[in-house]
Amino acid sequence: MSSKRRTEYLTSKNFVNGRFKYPVETRVDYSVKALLPILRQYIKGNHRARPKEILPIQRIVTPLSKEDVNKAAVTWLGHSTSLIQLEGRLLLIDPIFEPYSSPYRFGGRRYSEQLPIEIEDLPQIDAVLISHDHYDHLDYRSIRRLKDKVRTFYVPLGVSSHLERWGVAPEKIEELDWWKEAGFEGLKFRCTPAKHASGRGVFKQNSTLWCSWIIEGKHTKIFYSGDSGYGPHFKEIGDHYGPFDLTLIEAGQYDDSGWWPLHMLPEETVQAHIELQGNILLPVHWGAFTLALHDWDEPIKRVLKAAAERNVVIAVPRIGESVEIGSSEIPSVPWWRDIT
Repeated sequence: MSSKRRTEYLTSKNFVNGRFKYPVETRVDYSVKALLPILRQYIKGNHRARPKEILPIQRIVTPLSKEDVNKAAVTWLGHSTSLIQLEGRLLLIDPIFEPYSSPYRFGGRRYSEQLPIEIEDLPQIDAVLISHDHYDHLDYRSIRRLKDKVRTFYVPLGVSSHLERWGVAPEKIEELDWWKEAGFEGLKFRCTPAKHASGRGVFKQNSTLWCSWIIEGKHTKIFYSGDSGYGPHFKEIGDHYGPFDLTLIEAGQYDDSGWWPLHMLPEETVQAHIELQGNILLPVHWGAFTLALHDWDEPIKRVLKAAAERNVVIAVPRIGESVEIGSSEIPSVPWWRDIT
């Protein structure tokens, strides 16, 4: 680690006793008493934890254009991976283009056989934003295949060490702490808090930072939650930087204990959107992989119900379908209902 980066770690308010932490104490119960019911659930399984049929996707066949500087659109590629077209720039969030959500080729297989677009078919990407270093958000193979197509990577503190080890040139990486921002050709990227954790194995847990992101253009503001449990940071972000034209907030991969304090239940997703002062909510972190035991389509059903009760406008695009910000037409077809 360079002396500059070591100084950034040591001066970060979030770096305490050699580990990053959320400012509000988050206790996760890993006792045998708490874990036994979860273990029983895993042994029992859930036949609806993944769809029985291959999930259909919408292929991106029209070449992605950077010419229309007035266009602001988000294309959901499944799980949390999203492609953003904003003021003549192409951005990628947490790009996972592999068929698995982990480094191991068992379990966690993607629901679809194809992706809306392959890395080889992507034009040059102006910026990639990474929220944290868990395998389903930072993928070695995807980064290796993408690195020569990307101009700049934006990551929270510590994550640059992974990218550099995988062959990304250090000068192509911008590393930020919470509440710091970077300018990029008329856009602003703000690294903001999240209530989560980090680590790519048993050891060195929370030795890198995790975050949410604000993406701001001249006329458009987008918020991406990364992985996060519900916490006071949403209102704080909304009060400082809201309102947002569109929020991408995690809505899936939760359970009653263990995962839940560091992830949100769908009803909390809607509450977070309200506190962020969001206009359109696009739920992510579902629809691609099974990482928890709930039904694969439970997150979208619950978030839709909560959104209707709270008068929240929600976009439900097919994987590969775009949500154009400012358009009167928002994807609303419940496409998952025809899938068993």
